[in-house]
Amino acid sequence: MADECYGHPRLAAIYDVLDADRGDLDAYVRMAEEFAARRVLDIGCGTGTFALLLASRGIEVVGLDPAEASVDVAEGKPGGERVRWIRGDVTALPPLRVDMATMTANVAQAVVDPGRWRETLRRARASLRPGGRLVFETRDPARRAWEEWNRNASYHVTDVPGVGAVESWVRVTDVDGPLVTYRWTYVFAADGQVLTSDSTVRFRGRQEVEADLDAQGYVLDDVRDAPDRPGREFVFVARRPR
Repeated sequence: MADECYGHPRLAAIYDVLDADRGDLDAYVRMAEEFAARRVLDIGCGTGTFALLLASRGIEVVGLDPAEASVDVAEGKPGGERVRWIRGDVTALPPLRVDMATMTANVAQAVVDPGRWRETLRRARASLRPGGRLVFETRDPARRAWEEWNRNASYHVTDVPGVGAVESWVRVTDVDGPLVTYRWTYVFAADGQVLTSDSTVRFRGRQEVEADLDAQGYVLDDVRDAPDRPGREFVFVARRPR
């Protein structure tokens, strides 16, 4: 089930404006070039920003996300017809043979349940051609990113075209071991509507992720730094053996 910030139609419609800086995707575009990927599966595609970046470069893309409202936004964007959009989680995937599968923007952390995480890795591997790569990022738990998730650090007022001013901020509501729960609040100045979105993410250490990949039959090629967040995240590059 999708969090409200992705699944609520009014929030999905303004998501791209509130999260306008997508420089984090540059590294993934470069990896698609590095691995000569011509077919890509984008798991957790959201409003389709990355999928459409790849499609504009002539890459065949399948975008997968359980948030129907976000996929609706993605489909309606210029070039949306170039991507094959699928509403659902990895259990909705048809048989595929892609060169690369991705989980950008810490999508991997949103897969909280250990069984679902194993299933996600398993289904992604099944969608890769032999020699194909799974690439994803996850925050380093040692950096305790959630300590910065508070109103003072996150409060913004954004002027959204056609909507008006929207206030937004985040705060952590619970920390339970590797699980961190937080709430985004959105206030629409035009009509005073207040919407909230609760999310829980799992922080996995490098050794844990490496063990999970090994258990699902991947070969780990590399663990890289996130260029836009140096020292804060791991970027895993894992391969389906030939």
